Amino acid sequence: MDCNLRPYQEEVVQAALRGENSIIWLPTGGGKTRTAVYITKKHLETTANAKVAVLVNKVHLVDQHFAKEFRPYLGSTYKIAAISGDSNEKDLFGCLVKASDLVICTAQILENALINMEEEKHVELTDFTLLVIDECHHTQKESVYNKIMGRYVEKKVRKEGNLPQILGLTASPGTGGNKQLDKAVEHVLQICANLDSVIVSTKEFTPVLQKVVPRPKKQYDIVERRTLVLSSDPFGDHLKAMMLMIHEYMPPTVSRSLREMGTQEYEADVVELEKEGVKKENRLIAQCALHLRQYNDALLINDTVRMVDAFRGLDEFYNSRKTKLLDGTDIFLQGLFDENRVELKQLASNDRYENPKLAQLQCTLQEEFNDENSRAVLFSKTRRGTHCLFDWVNSNPELQRVNIRAGILTGAGTGANHMTQSCLLEEKHPIYSIYRKKTGILNLLISTSVAEEGLDIPECNLVVRYGLLTNEIAQQQASGRARAMNSVYSVVAEEGGREMRRELTNEYLESLTAKAIDQVQQMSPSEFRRKISKLQKIAVMTRIQAERKKDERKQRYSPSQVQFQCRECFLLVCSGEDLRKIENAHHVNINPEFERHYIAGGQVVLEKSFEDWEPGRVISCKNCGKEWGMEIKFKKVVTLPCLKIKSFSMKTPGGKSTPRQWKDVEFQVKEFDFLEDMSSHFHDLDLDE
Repeated sequence: MDCNLRPYQEEVVQAALRGENSIIWLPTGGGKTRTAVYITKKHLETTANAKVAVLVNKVHLVDQHFAKEFRPYLGSTYKIAAISGDSNEKDLFGCLVKASDLVICTAQILENALINMEEEKHVELTDFTLLVIDECHHTQKESVYNKIMGRYVEKKVRKEGNLPQILGLTASPGTGGNKQLDKAVEHVLQICANLDSVIVSTKEFTPVLQKVVPRPKKQYDIVERRTLVLSSDPFGDHLKAMMLMIHEYMPPTVSRSLREMGTQEYEADVVELEKEGVKKENRLIAQCALHLRQYNDALLINDTVRMVDAFRGLDEFYNSRKTKLLDGTDIFLQGLFDENRVELKQLASNDRYENPKLAQLQCTLQEEFNDENSRAVLFSKTRRGTHCLFDWVNSNPELQRVNIRAGILTGAGTGANHMTQSCLLEEKHPIYSIYRKKTGILNLLISTSVAEEGLDIPECNLVVRYGLLTNEIAQQQASGRARAMNSVYSVVAEEGGREMRRELTNEYLESLTAKAIDQVQQMSPSEFRRKISKLQKIAVMTRIQAERKKDERKQRYSPSQVQFQCRECFLLVCSGEDLRKIENAHHVNINPEFERHYIAGGQVVLEKSFEDWEPGRVISCKNCGKEWGMEIKFKKVVTLPCLKIKSFSMKTPGGKSTPRQWKDVEFQVKEFDFLEDMSSHFHDLDLDE
């Protein structure tokens, strides 16, 4: 199959065809991936011992790029392998690279292979002659892309080896949150330095590009602000009154530090407050903070979807805790909800006070779906929000009257109308035809940000952003999903509200991005190289220093000096000596005595299977019911408790801490050795015979 390019695509590939490292900047729908296919084809044809890796940042993009782009144009001539975390072949990545001309994989797969020293799994950057990096604006800070490119830049600075050519693809480099042009220019230069690349865009064929990728019509669907009269939102007001009672239960100095209820800022405050309570083993503060977060979540849901959704979340939370009341704080918090439950439920069921944003969203959807061929994407912030909107659509008689058939896309889940990213790409899957006009089963996709970036959704007439506060990159990506002619990009927002202010800011930042890129492109080659060379040297020194500090942190304590406590009841349950890590990902407790501290619940069901292990039951603290993780059956032989670090606090000679990830712990967790670590589990066998 011929890989023909449009004029603007031909313009942007020229630097790469000359062998230069480059970032192609084209809008969503402009055919960036097709340019990568073309460049890859030319590279394979003209480069001795060519080997190409296409890196993506989401699992579903591996299959999408393989099935829709690279295989159709290159599959008959070259050996292509598509590998993701879902692939059984990932453990033989080194062998697959040797046997293939082109590999398409998640960046994490390559990162794992770069640090794994086993021959069949290991690769070097110098094994490749071309690296294609999709959505390359993520190449910054602690991202996997930047870890890979950090090694690349370090090798370049040290002049080590023959490094591959780099090709980056992006629709939205962004400004890094900067609102001043000079700072936005610095951000673009930093991305160029991280990718060791120039940034290219069409200059001669902008009108052609605009014709191919028409911008959707943007409309603000404005909702009048709920008035300050007490009766305008009695459900929300009642929740706030209950939260104030919890404030009064805590020490006055604590509650005075909390910001406005029902905001992300308040959530950040109570998250920090819970950590402080855990560190001080002050259960009153820790538990009050934990419960206040639940109430704040309910306020946020009440502001976005229905009161009944907010009530249901709280009701489920308190129902799950009824059997574990450890002290007076638990009794107070449970009693507060139980005493107010009936009134909250009655308020939540009163349609008079329903969220006005939903009424506006209903009008927007009704207007669009008067055309039976319409297809739309509705973006919501959270997984829970998508489920609430899905329930609302299906229970709304007006929306059912215009024949809306909704499905959810959040990246994981089950059910007939619940999709993962990959199921849209499987032609045999019944939901594959979501946007096929001839056989379309569904016509409304309700999604988290997982569909904003990369996912190919053709024939979309309407994109709605609902209750979102995101940056200019996410805004550009989302609007790019509206690809049909005369499509509409709608923002449902409260008049003068935060979403409206954020959207207007993002519009400004989008234009600032274009100005910053233009200024970078206007630099002379010598000035550009001088600037990014300086940034690269700083990055290498910073990386070396960060690695040194990371190693020092890992060695700060010996495993025997670290004790783990249940984060909720402070029960001391194990020592660092009891822990092992499997595949650098799963942290298990090998001490048989640990079993007496937990109870096992229902079976964990995961969508995919794994080569070396399978999920077992949920495990929870026997004392307070806090979920700790799950059992895993390893090698089909032994069952081990696999722990979530967020469920525990760590006690060390330096005090208590609450690490968010296992990589943050301040001691070295040993690698799991089956024979050595499992000998106590099989003490009745004489393995030396």
